[in-house]
Amino acid sequence: MNVYLSGLIGSGKTTLGRRLAARLGRPFLDLDRELDGDLGRSFHELVREQGWLAFREREYEIVKRFAAVKNTVCALGGGTIRYAWNRDALRGTGVTVFLEAELGTLAARVRAADRPRVNPGISLEEDLAAIWAAAAPLYRAADLTYRTDTGRSVDEEVEDLVALLPGRGLD
Repeated sequence: MNVYLSGLIGSGKTTLGRRLAARLGRPFLDLDRELDGDLGRSFHELVREQGWLAFREREYEIVKRFAAVKNTVCALGGGTIRYAWNRDALRGTGVTVFLEAELGTLAARVRAADRPRVNPGISLEEDLAAIWAAAAPLYRAADLTYRTDTGRSVDEEVEDLVALLPGRGLD
């Protein structure tokens, strides 16, 4: 069974995923890094030029590739994972963890990382709220929802997740 980390941009998928994979002794796959490799340059740089929607089909192919791998921790894309077909590709292949955080916390993390926005021309907070509105029904279908902005260290959060995952069917 795989562990899939989903959540809005800035929710901690890559940071937690790397540590969780190390703690569980599993490989780690990051959708954004996979896109970087496929595209031959920074995915986020290309998003600034072409927008998020330009990469939907390529992301879907990577998500299907992730679903075919066994015993892996996967960080899914924060900008486009809200599309229903990604959930369809993952169904039955592992445990999906939605990483939840306050929009203000997410906005601060996005600004600090200089990440591109999905809907340029509106405030970052409005942008994240729009993504959340579209994604909420899909995220609420996750096997586990975990909050990442409660002031704990990453290591403490990883330990919490390790304790919670067996109850969700992770072998």
